[in-house]
Amino acid sequence: MTAFAKSERHQLADLLLRLGPDEPTLCAGWTTRDLAAHLVVRERRPDSALGMLVPPLSGRTERIRLAKAAEPFERIVEQVRNPPWWSPVSNPLTDELANAAEFFIHHEDVRRGGDGWEPRALGAKHAATLWRNARFAGKIALRRVKIPARVIESGGLGEFTVGENPQVTLRGPAGELALFLSGRQQAARVEIDGPAEAIERAHLGL
Repeated sequence: MTAFAKSERHQLADLLLRLGPDEPTLCAGWTTRDLAAHLVVRERRPDSALGMLVPPLSGRTERIRLAKAAEPFERIVEQVRNPPWWSPVSNPLTDELANAAEFFIHHEDVRRGGDGWEPRALGAKHAATLWRNARFAGKIALRRVKIPARVIESGGLGEFTVGENPQVTLRGPAGELALFLSGRQQAARVEIDGPAEAIERAHLGL
């Protein structure tokens, strides 16, 4: 595994064990147990992903996740920490692309699920990795909700625009933008400027 994916994975596993299975996360309705089970199923049961693509199978996906969540918490976290080498999303060829941002975001889902957190200081290479992901995923998200926007990385990594005549401007560090553009708007430290209606759409729509 690459350095950032592996580091985020192990930090998240350590935090899950320290907090226990019943703490809140930024994923609505999910405890730390639920989130850990999701991560294991994502890597070890690729067949469960069909539920995200075929709505009639969504119930099966949730049943697989709930069955995993019912296992002993320490076992679930151990599987989070040690992914299978054959997984489509965690093998050496795909790990950085699939997991560097994924595990950063879910690590923050757990860190920021309670009170007293502050954003982490990220190294330049780590921020650049998250910015590349935020640019790709953010363009898709903003187009989906039809919000013309300008997105600026405040550390100087760059910017991008979606649509013509941007209605809102988002500005923040790479990690905070990654969180905002993945639906964690309320917990992301991002500056947002523009008409009130457009800002509300950005907060509710992403």
